[in-house]
Amino acid sequence: MSVPGLGPDDLTRGPSIDPTPLYRSRDELYADDMLIAALNGFDFFTWLDAQPSSIAEIARHFGFRERPVDVMTTLFVARGLLERDGPALRLTALAREHLIASSRWFLGPYFPRVGDRPIARDLIEILRRGQPANFASRKDTDDWHKAMENEAFAEEFLAAMDVRGRFTAHALAGGLTLHGGRRLLDVAGGTGIFACTLASRFPDLRAAVLEKPPVDRIAARTIARRGFAARVGVIASDMLTDPLPTGYDVHLFSNVLHDWDVPQVRDLLRASAAALPSGGEIIIHDAFLDAEKNGPAQIAAYSVLLLHVTQGRCYGVGEMTDWLRAAGFDSPAHVPGGALRSALVARKL
Repeated sequence: MSVPGLGPDDLTRGPSIDPTPLYRSRDELYADDMLIAALNGFDFFTWLDAQPSSIAEIARHFGFRERPVDVMTTLFVARGLLERDGPALRLTALAREHLIASSRWFLGPYFPRVGDRPIARDLIEILRRGQPANFASRKDTDDWHKAMENEAFAEEFLAAMDVRGRFTAHALAGGLTLHGGRRLLDVAGGTGIFACTLASRFPDLRAAVLEKPPVDRIAARTIARRGFAARVGVIASDMLTDPLPTGYDVHLFSNVLHDWDVPQVRDLLRASAAALPSGGEIIIHDAFLDAEKNGPAQIAAYSVLLLHVTQGRCYGVGEMTDWLRAAGFDSPAHVPGGALRSALVARKL
């Protein structure tokens, strides 16, 4: 993987123009297909108008899984099509006038057929099965997690994540305090772009990237090309099956937890607490929904993309805060980042 012109000095500088509008185009790529699936695949809005229902009730009626229904309905709330009434979801006036089949202003025929949209077809199957589709709907590729065991695919995928990280890592670094010889473990850190960027900003910091093969080899090569091999190491390990190594006082999970369902997320938080010393910190850098999971709309849309690709979704700051406390951390502080990403920083009690 080529990473041209990225030496230590380059990682201290961010772009001159904020690319967040372009991130939005990428983040929202699959959201319209979710609307097409709901509108023309199973006439969701007509059904819900007759009987406002909870996520569990919606899932039960349609034979869907609750995780994808949560992602779908959160998107529609963020886009002003649904509103929350306690656990129940009901249509807004906008949806009632334009998205139910009996309305003279019904827009269903204006939207494409599900059969013409491969991603929309995938999303209906994901709603039913709760499992991700093949990456980018490719016929010759497994789902993302399995495909990452193939080095050629891993190179391609990590190149995309590295490009994203150049901006978001720089934005995150500006809000953190990691002085004083801290030791950071970048869990599932990909190419090491975050570890290298933080090492560039904090000269006393030492870091290691924990990754499974073959990603560990790609990370080691990329870190060396950037000139950080002396300060950023690589540990070959599987975070889902192996204990996290001790000897670090900061754990970074950047764009990691959103790849996994709630049980795995809570297991990872407990594993972090077990490995960190008292007073050690966890940094969760991610695309967070607000506490009520009503937005932001860009993040709710990004959650649809994650639903298609991974076993996870975007999480709300409220639920993540509850899980951190249950794992043995204090209430997290919020650190703004770039492209609507941010971090929750909590200390082990």
